[in-house]
Amino acid sequence: MGVIILGLILFLVVGAIMYFVAIYNGLIRLKHNVDKAWSNIGVLLKQRHDEIPKLIKVCEGHMKYERETLQRVTEARTACMGATTVGQAAQSENMLAGALKSLFAVAENYPDLKANQSFLQLQGRVTSLENNIADRREFYNESVNNYNIRIQQLPDVFVANMMNMSAKELFQITEEDKKDVDINFNMT
Repeated sequence: MGVIILGLILFLVVGAIMYFVAIYNGLIRLKHNVDKAWSNIGVLLKQRHDEIPKLIKVCEGHMKYERETLQRVTEARTACMGATTVGQAAQSENMLAGALKSLFAVAENYPDLKANQSFLQLQGRVTSLENNIADRREFYNESVNNYNIRIQQLPDVFVANMMNMSAKELFQITEEDKKDVDINFNMT
């Protein structure tokens, strides 16, 4: 009888340890998925940031009266490169996306620029990168959401607390960034 009780206790202890390990491994997998998703966004952002100086260089010769638009793109790119948190990155990336929308909209007023093959290639490349970034943001937010849910659910919350896991920040846009871009074609 004592052997059966000892076997049952051993079975429960081993089962509890295995359950703890399964929870631990699941949380670690989610944490690394969030990090990977953020890294993937970073790669695309770097590619876009590398294209922007080329785009501005092509535009400078044609857009003599649009210094303010070009300056906003340059300032937004600089802010993006200096962002250290997800919130700062989201804010500065949204500012850059708005500045690029303004640039492309203002470019419509310059037929020579619109016909420039370099500009068209760069515009296509940046637009493609913007679409890829949007896809990666969605994947990142899904990964963060799954992670945040798991670390707050029972019994995972106990393991997450032991590992000092805290909620991650979603990549969100502000209400200001949702507004349409104000474009002025006044060339005086």
